[in-house]
Amino acid sequence: MSVAETIREKLESALKPELLEVEDDSHRHKGHAGHRPGGETHFNVTIVAAAFKGRTRIERHRLVTAALADVMGNPVHALGLKTLTPEEAEAVDR
Repeated sequence: MSVAETIREKLESALKPELLEVEDDSHRHKGHAGHRPGGETHFNVTIVAAAFKGRTRIERHRLVTAALADVMGNPVHALGLKTLTPEEAEAVDR
């Protein structure tokens, strides 16, 4: 299973998102710290979940990183997060 698939599986299980996008951005970091041949080290994740309601951005990020604890650091070197409630996502789409 790829790292992206592992991220997707763990976040779907932990947070039951309405929307989940996992983008492998490793190609843009070639030659930088944490990059490995073959990629799958740097990711951008957009997640829309009711679990984020009433939580600060830091609390939301902690929920995500807790769900991914066993892949953070190795193999995941960097993780960009966009965390929204369903209501926030709806407002953005307007």
